[in-house]
Amino acid sequence: MDEERRAQLEYSSSQALMLDLGSRQAKARKIAGVLKHHLGRPDLDGLDILDVGCSGGIIASSLAEQGARVQGVDIDGPGLAHARRLGVSVSAGDGDCLPYADASFDVVISNHVYEHTVSAEAMVAELGRVLRRSGIAFLGLGNRWGVMEPHYRLPFLSWLPRPLAHRYLRRARRIDHYHEQFRSRRQLIRLFGRWTIWDYTLAVIADPDHFEASDVPTMAKRLPSPGVRLLVPVLPTYLWVAALNEADQPRGERLRVPPRRLQIGV
Repeated sequence: MDEERRAQLEYSSSQALMLDLGSRQAKARKIAGVLKHHLGRPDLDGLDILDVGCSGGIIASSLAEQGARVQGVDIDGPGLAHARRLGVSVSAGDGDCLPYADASFDVVISNHVYEHTVSAEAMVAELGRVLRRSGIAFLGLGNRWGVMEPHYRLPFLSWLPRPLAHRYLRRARRIDHYHEQFRSRRQLIRLFGRWTIWDYTLAVIADPDHFEASDVPTMAKRLPSPGVRLLVPVLPTYLWVAALNEADQPRGERLRVPPRRLQIGV
């Protein structure tokens, strides 16, 4: 097995935040807030949800507490063991070859996962395969042009060619190889090109309380909407809801900054 892929099999062992209860529960609340708005419902009761890249299962467990039936899948062995201790139903498997039948889920969650996969295109195809026709995907997507790399907290790391990124990590005394492969916003739109995409990023920044998004940076909340829009190309993370149904639309209440439908070239 490729040594770079081997390290990803025990990802939670090298990234302590994956098992940090407070931060993962905060992400779960934000994900639930976006899902409930898009679906126009007050809860997650009865939804079949798949958390792709579930790691320690904290997000999956939190969503289950809100009434959903949640499955988790990951290649992270220690993370899966932690998830099982939380009572989460999990499977070992790759995001680009999910061990589930076609049209099994109402919601699939892929939160900061695509950059870890061998083939992001294969993962996107698998998300669509296991999703019911009326279902949606919550996508938390890291941006290559985000200034601060989210995994190693090193500025401009994801901007660099891979040999320089490897050297940067070694100089910073982190690890020997930079495994993650981020894409730009434009590339991500192309990646999900056949999906209907609703961008919730600015909606969440503008109204974090509505989405229970306690992890939105204070500086971002204080910026006026035009100022935040100018920063969209370098925002570290995009929050999208995607559907295979072309008629899909958000069903929640009107927001001060509504989610925006994206198209290739936008």
